[in-house]
Amino acid sequence: MKVGFVSLVGRPNVGKSTLLNQILGFKLAITSNVSGTTRNIIQGIYQDDDSQIIFIDTPGIHKPVHKLGNLMNHKTYQQLDNVDVILFLVDVSKGFGKGDQFILDRIKDCCVPVFLLLNKIDKVQDKTKLLASIDQVKDLYSFAEIIPISSISNRDIPSLISCICKYLDDGVRIYSEDEMTNVSVRFILAEFVREKILELTHDEIPHSVACYVENYEEKKNCVYLQVLIVVDRDNLKKIIIGKNGSLLKEIGSRARYDMEKFLGKKVFLETYVKTLKNWRDQEKYFLELGFSDEE
Repeated sequence: MKVGFVSLVGRPNVGKSTLLNQILGFKLAITSNVSGTTRNIIQGIYQDDDSQIIFIDTPGIHKPVHKLGNLMNHKTYQQLDNVDVILFLVDVSKGFGKGDQFILDRIKDCCVPVFLLLNKIDKVQDKTKLLASIDQVKDLYSFAEIIPISSISNRDIPSLISCICKYLDDGVRIYSEDEMTNVSVRFILAEFVREKILELTHDEIPHSVACYVENYEEKKNCVYLQVLIVVDRDNLKKIIIGKNGSLLKEIGSRARYDMEKFLGKKVFLETYVKTLKNWRDQEKYFLELGFSDEE
């Protein structure tokens, strides 16, 4: 059996979380069109008869503007060590830019096989441009593999898994066959709420919000939970609540749908919003909200 750890790295919004969900066959990591959606290190455990691969989704490496951003970058860099393969995702529809080069320079210090995944090929209508993109990057580093993919489709997943397994050693299962991830159910449910906020709001709101399950009670056929939504300014609180609570109600309705699909149970969800000014620069707040700097 092939066993190993694989890190997914790249700039924000290149499709790392979407790819992870496709590999696992279920929704574990939230996705959106907003850069910086992923904030925590999430392990998704892929298993079949011949392999167990622990995929590590990481926050997009970016230029931080607050302490939380520094912590996110730090956690991503840590995931480049002690893995067996690195999947370096690049948005081929936008081309290879300075941000990609910055990440590649960091990857060059790692002594493990690096796959270059040219993602979002579905957005490239002229395939000659895809070939040009490959020519542009193939000599920048001795990549173990260069693979064009579309993370919104599962068509490329079997061949990607097969290719990864060629670089893994034989071993025994690290996790039991029924384990899916290293993160808690509470974390996943809170992320569903944050995802819906990203879908329904714009501008600076997505970067200023965090969600946290304050109360979780599971019964035989249903789950009761309260989710705290944290923002850093009062005007953002008003926006998320909406007129007569309309937007907050829609956020809860959409999140509840995903929660029930994930849990297989009816969910009774209560959400409320709180302002913690400049929480992203105050360690006591973002650690309380789950952004731990511990290993």
